[in-house]
Amino acid sequence: GGEGAEQYEEIVYEGYAPGGVALLVYALTDNRNRTASEVRHVFSKHGGSLGTTGSVAWQFERRGVVVCENTEAAQEAAIELGALDLEEEGENLTVYTEPTEAYRIAEALKAKGVRVEAVEVVQHPQNTVALPPEEAQKVMRLVEALEDLDDVQHVYTNLDPESLQAAAHAPPPALRDTAPPLTRPGAFCR
Repeated sequence: GGEGAEQYEEIVYEGYAPGGVALLVYALTDNRNRTASEVRHVFSKHGGSLGTTGSVAWQFERRGVVVCENTEAAQEAAIELGALDLEEEGENLTVYTEPTEAYRIAEALKAKGVRVEAVEVVQHPQNTVALPPEEAQKVMRLVEALEDLDDVQHVYTNLDPESLQAAAHAPPPALRDTAPPLTRPGAFCR
């Protein structure tokens, strides 16, 4: 580039959230030290721990993901086109592919009249970790704080999707226990 042009580099941070949930954090930065400091700060503030290179990456695999309408025709077409796996989520169908095949499969589905909502290449967890809602909320807060950093592009986690949904619908911790102290089971008088 020209003189004074900023050089950006992609950095991948690996670590663990509360409950042993693995996180992969992809950042694009022009200042490696600033980004490392910000990511480290967010991990420690939210009860996570930053790991070393390779500490969690082995738990993920690159996958193409095509989200489309969930019809029998879409399912059959996806299988014919070489989908690795299908996941039904109500009106949506998530089609997992080899990373290099995602866009080809999405275009072929469109050509067959299937409505495609999204196409991307992601880091897909090989196994997931299930947590109770309160622990899953801690993971969500850490992920949201990481995503709020300017340099962070993507955060991938192996938190079980059902734990994620339960956490999203659970009341915040402050609202769970609203009974006056003396009527709560196990309360004692001072």
